[in-house]
Amino acid sequence: MALKIYWTKRAEKSFENIIDFLLEEWNEKVAENFTKKVFDFLNILSEFPEIGTIENSEKEIRGFNIIKQVILFYRVKENKIILLKFF
Repeated sequence: MALKIYWTKRAEKSFENIIDFLLEEWNEKVAENFTKKVFDFLNILSEFPEIGTIENSEKEIRGFNIIKQVILFYRVKENKIILLKFF
C-alpha cells in the first residue's frame, strides 16, 4: 500500500528555490526535467519508503540523491512520508 506524502514548509521552499535557480541559470526545460524526476521519485518513494539511506538514525531521517547535486531528506512516520528539505 502506498504511503501518503506530506511536504513541510521547508521542503516546499527549498524545492521552489531549486526551480527558481534552474530557471534563472539554465532554462525551463531543465526545470521541467528536474520537476519530473522529483515527482517520479515521489511515486516510487510512496511504494518503497525505505529506499533512502539513513542520514540520522536518532531522528529517523533518510536521504536520497534525486540528481547528483540535490538530496531529498525525509522521514517515515506511521503511515506517512514527511518531506523535510531538498539540499
